[in-house]
Amino acid sequence: MKVLVVGGGGREHALVWKLSKSERVRRVYAAPGNAGMAKSAQCVDIPPTDVDELVRFALKERIDLTVVGPEAPLTLGLVDRFQQKGLPVFGPNKKGSQLEGSKVFAKNLMVRVGVSTAPFEVFSDFATASAYIKAKGAPVVVKADGLAAGKGVIVARNVNEALHAAEEMLVRGSFGDSGKRIIVEECLKGEEVSVLAFTDGKSVLTMIPSQDHKAIYDGDRGPNTGGMGAYAPAPIVDHGLLEAIETDILKPVAKEMADSGNPYEGVLYAGLLVNAEGIHVLEFNCRFGDPEAQVQLALMETDLFDLLERTVAGDLSRASIEWLDQYAVCVILASGGYPSRYEKGKAISGLDALAPMRDVVVFHAGTALSDGRIVTDGGRVLGVTGLGKDLEGAILKTYEAVSRVTFDSVYYRKDIGAKGLLGRGGSG
Repeated sequence: MKVLVVGGGGREHALVWKLSKSERVRRVYAAPGNAGMAKSAQCVDIPPTDVDELVRFALKERIDLTVVGPEAPLTLGLVDRFQQKGLPVFGPNKKGSQLEGSKVFAKNLMVRVGVSTAPFEVFSDFATASAYIKAKGAPVVVKADGLAAGKGVIVARNVNEALHAAEEMLVRGSFGDSGKRIIVEECLKGEEVSVLAFTDGKSVLTMIPSQDHKAIYDGDRGPNTGGMGAYAPAPIVDHGLLEAIETDILKPVAKEMADSGNPYEGVLYAGLLVNAEGIHVLEFNCRFGDPEAQVQLALMETDLFDLLERTVAGDLSRASIEWLDQYAVCVILASGGYPSRYEKGKAISGLDALAPMRDVVVFHAGTALSDGRIVTDGGRVLGVTGLGKDLEGAILKTYEAVSRVTFDSVYYRKDIGAKGLLGRGGSG
């Protein structure tokens, strides 16, 4: 089988890495890929959002399955175009991807289904939003309606922060079209966790829970990023709670999409908050997480290609997933200045020193080749991932590996997974 993975980040490297291990996969292509993916896939210089060129490539190379990594091409309708050409493709169609592409769509769906989420209001002009924020008080959460690379959610601790966030979106246009409409919602307190599942529109197959660390600084301080690290499984979600999430959230959402005439097929990602009142949905995403995919796929024993194929074929009801009886931790090495301005082209050293380390894999995100050297080419550069028989061992293994890699102005959090050791699962 020939597989095309669309995207060039750490999540896509994890997908390439896992798919290349399948005995059924003969060749993996990555569009556009990165310096790390080039070791196990043929990289092709096609941007993830160039749907026309991706369709032409898949037809020419007779690709047996295309796997879409990032959300942007999904919201552009890549899946719809591939299906129109008879090309097998994994991911939700354009309507389905509204679960991530429009927070307003997702919130309204949650209300219809009866899924618990924070109370909210929707605004498209600053004057009305400003009046509401002043009357509501703080803390509140201000969210851009559309895609914002994980940075369109601002937890405002005071009214001035909330007003500034709303003004940036609605007046200054800092998020472009994504910020033309915003949500202002109640700031819930509790523990955050990510629960993802495969769904073919009928059946739901839930993966092990993981916990992302979105804030840039230790202790979950500072602005949100695309994700600074993750670990799995997250101890806050035991087997009973995972079953409840599947029964009360994932299955009802999948059923609602199917009942509305648009079955959701692909990965359904629920960003959740757990507190004394129960489980609440913070957001839905329409693809594998990043960096959640790095830890989940590192622990997955089942052939990923088989799961993707069954999902596309609508045959997920007979599938199951086997997991390693271990923990995995991923620490993101970022460019100094991220998530704001940062420089590219910094030479990366120490990667060869990780080759002898067992249970360690480095997933490339923002990397490129320059004069035969691997250099930085993005905000999130590498995802160093380590496994251990327990969470503490996985943390130690990962940070030992992290200490061997460096580049000018490298930055990473020092506390990834620490909350799991305290019996917590995240921060609200």
